[in-house]
Amino acid sequence: MALQRPPDSTARRDALVASPFFQAMQPEELDSILGFAIEQRYPRGSFIFGKGDPGSSMMAVLTGRVRISNISQEGKELTLNVIGPGEIFGEIALLDGKPRSADAVAIEDTVLMVVERRNFLPFVLRHEELVERLLIVLCDRLRRTSLALEEIALFELPARLARLLLKLADDYGRSLPGGAIRIDLKLSQRDLATLVASSRESVNKQLRTWRDGGTVDLRDGPD
Repeated sequence: MALQRPPDSTARRDALVASPFFQAMQPEELDSILGFAIEQRYPRGSFIFGKGDPGSSMMAVLTGRVRISNISQEGKELTLNVIGPGEIFGEIALLDGKPRSADAVAIEDTVLMVVERRNFLPFVLRHEELVERLLIVLCDRLRRTSLALEEIALFELPARLARLLLKLADDYGRSLPGGAIRIDLKLSQRDLATLVASSRESVNKQLRTWRDGGTVDLRDGPD
């Protein structure tokens, strides 16, 4: 199946500013980055990078979707995140260049905008004031990570799972007759468990409780 036509320059700019990492930049700085960014196409099912690969670039999804995953000790794939159009992944590699910590696979025909570290670092080092702004953004990210860990510690599984399902419904939901919302994203119960820092068995039990109470419908849900 042919890949979709990639978005125009406005969409590429929008993809950058959707990330707090690039919101710290001035319009002319974004223009410079767009000048050395390239586009890459990945058919559905193809690997974008694997865990342990060199962290040499940041990527923004222009069309399609990307699954970020890891392999458990039991050899099973665990979904960590799903990246859609306008979202960015791998941006920290622009600064530290460390190996990838997970796998990235195109789960739809996908077009990415790629910014290579070898182009980005010299640009940043020529703009000292930009370094300070990026440090502020990274500190904010660290605080947000701390808050996310605090949420895992403070909220019980039902609250964590409900918040996740609401987010998935907001991002991937489709309204059905009668007011129901179908989440058009294939995630297993193991994937859900990974995303809420719990076990598959606990997630399964909670989903069944909600199903029996009429809150959710699992007929076409995760296995």
